[in-house]
Amino acid sequence: MYSFMNQKKLISKAKKLRQKTFKSFIETGEAHLGGSFSMIETLVILYDIILKKNDKFILSKAHASFPLCLLLKEKGLRPKLSTHLEIDEKNGIYCTTGSLGHGLPIATGMALAKKIKKQKGKILVMISDGECQEGTTWESILIASKHKLDNLIILVDYNKIQALSKINDVLPLESLADKFKSFNVNTIEVKNGHSFKEIVSSFNKIKKYKPNIIILHTIKGKGIKEFENDPIWHARKLTPTDILIGKKALMMK
Repeated sequence: MYSFMNQKKLISKAKKLRQKTFKSFIETGEAHLGGSFSMIETLVILYDIILKKNDKFILSKAHASFPLCLLLKEKGLRPKLSTHLEIDEKNGIYCTTGSLGHGLPIATGMALAKKIKKQKGKILVMISDGECQEGTTWESILIASKHKLDNLIILVDYNKIQALSKINDVLPLESLADKFKSFNVNTIEVKNGHSFKEIVSSFNKIKKYKPNIIILHTIKGKGIKEFENDPIWHARKLTPTDILIGKKALMMK
C-alpha cells in the first residue's frame, strides 16, 4: 500500500515545479506549456511516493518533458533539457521518446523482458490521450494483456486536447475506460488528476496478473487560469504579456 504524504508539502512541490518549468520556458524561448502543466501533480507523486529502486518511468508524451527533466535535476541527476528525450539511463531517461505512440510499445517490451528474466521492479509509462488514437497503443495493450504484464502500469494524461485541437474534434475517445477494460486490463479512473489523494489512491487499486491502466482526468495548462483548456498552449512562444500573466498566476517575481 502506498501511503499519503503531507498534502501541504506536495502542493508546495507542485507549485515550485510549475514555477521552475515556466522559468525554463522563458529562458529557452519554447513552451509546451499545456501538456507539461497537466501532469505536474502526477510527476510529483511518482517521484516522491510511487517509484521504487527497481522501477523505471518512461514519458512517452515527451513534448512535455521539461518538468520531468527539472524534477530529475532536483534529484541530483543531469538529464538534457529537451522536448525529444534521448535515452540516458544514468540520468533517469530510460527511453528515447517524442514521436508519439512509441513509448508504450517500448515499455511493454521492457516489462515483458523483466517477466522473462524474473527481475524485480515495474515499468511505468505516461501516454497522452492523443496517443490513444495510435494503433501501436492498442497492439501493445493486447500484448501486455496476453502476457499478464502486471509489472506494467500505464498512465493516461486525459486532458481532452491534442496538439492544436480538442480530442472530440479530431477523433473522439468516448468511453475510454470501457475500451481499455475490453482488452482485459485493470482500468482505474482518477476523476481529478490534480488531486494528490486521488492519484495515490489509484495506485492502491493496482491488481496482479494483468496490466494496469490509470486514466487521469486533467486540465491542460493547469495552474494558469488564463491558459487552461486552450489548445493553443500545446506549443507556443511566450509573449511579454503571457509572461506577466503566468508570473502573476504562479506567484513568481
